[in-house]
Amino acid sequence: MPLQAQAPANTSGPLAGLRVIEFAGIGPGPFAGMMLADMGADVIVVERAADAAKAAAYPRSAMSRGKRSIAVDLKSEAGRDIVWRLLASADALIEGFRPGVMERLGFGPEQVAARNHRLVYGRITGWGQDGPLAQAAGHDINYVALSGALSTSCRPGERPSIAPTLVGDMGGGAMFLCFGLMCAIFEAQRSGRGQVVDAAMVDGISAMSGLIHQMRHIGYWQDQAEHNFFLNSAPFYEVFECADGGQISLGAIEPQFYAELLQRLGLDADPKRQYDTREWPAMKARVAAQIKTRTRADWCARLEGSDVCFAPVLSLAEAPEHPHNAARGVFVDIKVDGKPQRQPAPAPRLSRTPARRPTPGARCGEHTDELLIALGLDSADIKSLRDQGACA
Repeated sequence: MPLQAQAPANTSGPLAGLRVIEFAGIGPGPFAGMMLADMGADVIVVERAADAAKAAAYPRSAMSRGKRSIAVDLKSEAGRDIVWRLLASADALIEGFRPGVMERLGFGPEQVAARNHRLVYGRITGWGQDGPLAQAAGHDINYVALSGALSTSCRPGERPSIAPTLVGDMGGGAMFLCFGLMCAIFEAQRSGRGQVVDAAMVDGISAMSGLIHQMRHIGYWQDQAEHNFFLNSAPFYEVFECADGGQISLGAIEPQFYAELLQRLGLDADPKRQYDTREWPAMKARVAAQIKTRTRADWCARLEGSDVCFAPVLSLAEAPEHPHNAARGVFVDIKVDGKPQRQPAPAPRLSRTPARRPTPGARCGEHTDELLIALGLDSADIKSLRDQGACA
């Protein structure tokens, strides 16, 4: 029998009632599942039975928060039958293996659709399900590079800076997977038919760079870093070091904001010459020297909240303590195995059906018994499956 309709008792949020089966992986797949779980979806992670025994030795993963975990052996017939029962009541599936792996496991899109034609099949990879590179190994840096986006992160005469994995894995990958899943689930409610969501990081990163391509087409974006204020060349769009070694960011792109910046910095310069790139090196040196005369706290007192487009560069430890982030509850504290742990709060915010408060991430196999009972098995059945090695 399929999994009964019950979900965790603390389920709330706009996606309550949605069931997602996530095949355990790393990076963007689990993050996409976390986002769905934050919003109330019943996300069940299918993990390897062999990993359950050592699960307690590892910290709980924040990306498993709000999820349930079942540990099964996909190589056993009994273990595979458990997964098929889970999929029978699912609205969506998430997997992040190389193309062809799920098909070899017996859970490819066509195989799943034959049993649950309404299910939306979410696939997340770096290169996509087809194309010359589909079977090649890769990581975030490679996908960002191939999209062209990595070339936009540089200083004049220097190599591009490596973008954090937030850009490829989470932005170009997980976010687009979630968007695709929601689109396909919405359509399935009308058509009664699921479909495959091919979320490739190189696709998503390229889509995110659409504005840059448009600006380049009209000549507003210059590939030469020394003429592009986005590329660390301008005196008004840069990170500067303060007297105490702290750093601040300035982004006064608009003329009125730049004029206010000059006034608040106490610099005598013609704001109308803001975009004369020949003057940028000398003007940038003047701004840098002025910023260096005061501490970061001093500049926060002078510039924060004004229209100069300012923010201090905070460390990961400092960010939760900033008054703005604290006031909005951007970070939350939860107890994980009895110890407090700070995590980012769910986003975005919904006024009527808010996300549920994060809970500690599920350990591998933590909910195996609970889910097997919901599938209609009794204690004797569960013991038999364990004896067979079908689950842990």
